Amino acid sequence: MWRQPKAVWAVAFASVVAFMGIGLVDPILKPIADNLNASPSQVSLLFTSYMAVMGVAMLITGVVSSRIGPKRTLLVGLVIIIAGAGLAGMSGSVMEIVGWRALWGLGNALFIATALATIVSSARGSVAQAIILYEAALGLGIAVGPLVGGVLGSISWRGPFFGVSALMALALVVTAFLLPATPRAQRATTLADPFRALKHRGLFGVAITALLYNFGFFTLLAFTPFPLDMSAHQIGLIFFGWGLCLAFTSVFGAPRLQHRFGTVRTLVVNLLLFTATLTTMAIWTESKAVLAACVVIAGLFIGINNTLITETVMKAAPVERGVASAAYSFVRFAGAALAPWLAGVLGEQISVHLPYWVGAGAVLLAAGVLAATRKHLAHIDDEESAVDELTDEAEAITVGSD
Repeated sequence: MWRQPKAVWAVAFASVVAFMGIGLVDPILKPIADNLNASPSQVSLLFTSYMAVMGVAMLITGVVSSRIGPKRTLLVGLVIIIAGAGLAGMSGSVMEIVGWRALWGLGNALFIATALATIVSSARGSVAQAIILYEAALGLGIAVGPLVGGVLGSISWRGPFFGVSALMALALVVTAFLLPATPRAQRATTLADPFRALKHRGLFGVAITALLYNFGFFTLLAFTPFPLDMSAHQIGLIFFGWGLCLAFTSVFGAPRLQHRFGTVRTLVVNLLLFTATLTTMAIWTESKAVLAACVVIAGLFIGINNTLITETVMKAAPVERGVASAAYSFVRFAGAALAPWLAGVLGEQISVHLPYWVGAGAVLLAAGVLAATRKHLAHIDDEESAVDELTDEAEAITVGSD
């Protein structure tokens, strides 16, 4: 799995930096609120605008990539992220940051969807191995992001934004020089393709599962810094532990559990355990020790879920991988966009416990949806044929030689 073409490693490195942007702002949510006189729900819009635009933009990623090629799409996405992060750091109000985070989300959409498809098509070995490599990059980026955000955020809340912009500039250089030119798709993707893909019940069920699961995930991610009420550095360390657990189970835990118990069964049990974690946070919200411990433990379940859901999406329907990724991401990011804002409103106006109760309910419903969809996912655990593996290797050689 680890012996891959340089194209794969170039995209994986850039993916690490891209995913740092998700957790990088988490430690500075409260400092931004304090410095700019904003409420938790207003600051939570940093996640909402980012995720909402990313979700809608996922619909155009395949259209753009199939016309200008994956490499150019990745580079355009990185340039937009550099601009969005840098301008967010220069903002003077919360709403300005929210607006530039939306631009940042557009860049991330172009990059992330194309990166996943590029790694899967270029990597040697099976689809499962390629996805584990992608999730390793995701896990490493998410783990390091809060730590870097906490360190830079302890200096200034603007620091993490400028840090992302600088790191993305480095990723841009690496991608431009190490990723060979990639060919355009044989058939140009249309805006209708992702919606057609969702007609497949297996893919649609997994997408709805991911929407509900992301509701709980981003409730934890965006709202927890407020009841924790700690410094940026302390919150950064807590979410660093969360990210390490996520990275570990993404790469090592998920494949072993999948092999022993099967994909759907592992996911359903995993979602139930995540529901229990959010329920614990809802009951003991006033205890910082309980919240901190639950955040770290939740990383174990999120890592397993991310890897297995991503692999399931790639195999759920007989459509192109880029189209499947775009369709699934469009649906799932709706939950990621709504949860942070709603959690802030519920926590401010009703009860600090309620966001976690709602998040737990959403994840429990996700487990039910996935269980109901299982008959359409019976083929997920079929071994990838030798022909498929040779095709993947041939694609990797083709991309690597262009």
